[in-house]
Amino acid sequence: MNASTRQKTGLVLEGGATRGIYTAGVLDVLGERRVAFDGVIGVSAGAIHGISFLANQVGRSIRYYLAFCRNPRFFGFKNLLLTGNFVGNTFCYKDIPERLAPFDNDAFEASSSEFFITCSDVETGEAYHRRTQSVRGEDMDILRATASLPVLSQIVEVDGRKLLDGGIADSIPIRALRQMGFPKCLVVLTQIDGYRKKPSRSPLPSLLYRRYPAFVQAIAQRHNRYNATLDHIAELEASGQIHVLRPSRKVNISRLERHPERILEMYELGRKDALEHLDQILAFLSDTEKPGV
Repeated sequence: MNASTRQKTGLVLEGGATRGIYTAGVLDVLGERRVAFDGVIGVSAGAIHGISFLANQVGRSIRYYLAFCRNPRFFGFKNLLLTGNFVGNTFCYKDIPERLAPFDNDAFEASSSEFFITCSDVETGEAYHRRTQSVRGEDMDILRATASLPVLSQIVEVDGRKLLDGGIADSIPIRALRQMGFPKCLVVLTQIDGYRKKPSRSPLPSLLYRRYPAFVQAIAQRHNRYNATLDHIAELEASGQIHVLRPSRKVNISRLERHPERILEMYELGRKDALEHLDQILAFLSDTEKPGV
């Protein structure tokens, strides 16, 4: 194949908090087969699991989720009351990657894939897609920002921006990655086929972020953007431009799940679905010639 006619491949990873452990199952199957992508973009939990995939650490995510999901330092209202963050920042972004479930920074930095993290800019209400070449210093802060849920987290300041959960502004950044030059994408979703997001009824964002009206508006309109993106994904999938993998059945798991058996069930579903679709995924990724070439 002529390199000039090759379409770059991309991997788009939706978030979903604990529900995102489905993505970890999918990625572990791909990692075991050494499936590679030219570009990867992750939102919230998608970014969290995406770094382990690019560091070739198969099984890392499920191991530490099962080990710590009931640990109050992992996440809980005690953390929120004491620190303003539901997730234990020191525990999750220092203790786990440095000691308890060591993250291989060297392997991640050696990856040939370009990695992007999506956050939401609180001041503009728009998505901020940042290329990340390591998970040290400010790069760890950008990872923390994408997974910082509004209301349950303090604003994270990186690159002169005020950032929170990437899912608010761009839950499934398929357009962004394709516009960056990665047109042939595998998209991993964490909701079942037919899911449509409903509007948020909580009054808290309007109260807590009244200084940031664009962000309040972004939260209010999130369901419309999300559902429009699902429609766009359906069009791209029907035309063969992308391949989509989503949970094949519903699992009774909450966004902040503490039951290990439910977390494991969601992870195993990700593995099962990936294995069943593996031949299709490999065929899709290998067919990288531009149409008509």
